[in-house]
Amino acid sequence: MSSQDIPEENLPAEQDHAHGALTVADEENPFADPGLPPHEHRIQDIDERAAKRSERMVALLFTVSMLATVAFIVAYLVIPNDKSIFVFPIGHLSAMNFALGLTLGVALFSIGAGAVHWARTLMSDVEVADDRHPIEASPEVRAKVHADFRQGAKESVLGRRKLIRTTMFGALALVPLSGVMLLGGLGPAPGTKLRHTMWAKGKRLVNTNTNQPLRPEDVAVGSLTFAKPDGLEETDEDFQTEIAKAALMIVRLQPDNIKDKRELDWSHEGIVAFSKICTHVGCPISLYEQQTHHVLCPCHQSTFDLSDGARVIFGPAGHALPQLHIGVDSEGYLQALGDFEEPVGPAFWERG
Repeated sequence: MSSQDIPEENLPAEQDHAHGALTVADEENPFADPGLPPHEHRIQDIDERAAKRSERMVALLFTVSMLATVAFIVAYLVIPNDKSIFVFPIGHLSAMNFALGLTLGVALFSIGAGAVHWARTLMSDVEVADDRHPIEASPEVRAKVHADFRQGAKESVLGRRKLIRTTMFGALALVPLSGVMLLGGLGPAPGTKLRHTMWAKGKRLVNTNTNQPLRPEDVAVGSLTFAKPDGLEETDEDFQTEIAKAALMIVRLQPDNIKDKRELDWSHEGIVAFSKICTHVGCPISLYEQQTHHVLCPCHQSTFDLSDGARVIFGPAGHALPQLHIGVDSEGYLQALGDFEEPVGPAFWERG
């Protein structure tokens, strides 16, 4: 049905917008204004039943968006991370990623499609020609903006189409929950696990290269030895995670060369044990200068003085290397007398 088939009295009232107004080219105005084409009424402008159908379609799309958002949340909570599915012709995919992408895509598409269908079928489609004007916030302009806003609100039929309004608000309110749920993908909060290592009172120091417990006589003055906690094996599933925190470097100094009192108290016969993990970005430290007792991180050249509490003397590292309190057990092997008192490696977000 077109507007030509409807009696003139049944057509909606037109605003005075000079549709189809033409100008003729002449010497003073060589470029003729073609004007706007005659306005064609849509079926929704003429038939309220058609308008109701469009309203229900928009509401349906918004409702689909809400259901898809709920499905997104359910998929995130229910589908295991390691589950995979076969999707032709793509191949094997993560079931969770596929479900999250599909449901979030449907939710966003439905909101967009609903808004487009609403604008194309129910909002006013009368073409308006507005002359250019100087950029100036005059009282007349402000009054016109307010009037246009009120007119636009009226033409959007948002106040009259309660079903659209309700479902749109519901869809827009639920979609942000998808982003909130994705925050859980950042992983579990670290809690206090970054503050503790495998070192504990009674744990023997084991040479990383020989895999044998260390005695004081195994560490010569001026030498650098790397150690790990007794019981940590390379075949362990969590070996990389634990060694990244517990890796230790052992240096034997002359006790008279140790400047820091706590370092001396925590040593054994000049043997000091410090974390091997640089406090800048976590690189392993392995370069030792015997004469100065300095160790250098090969990544960004942070330098630490092992004779003075492993304090930073050069480079971007933010704090000294943590020291491990050591002693010997009843059998004469070097052992830890506790864990590090501060977190090893670079600073992290919950470090106090």
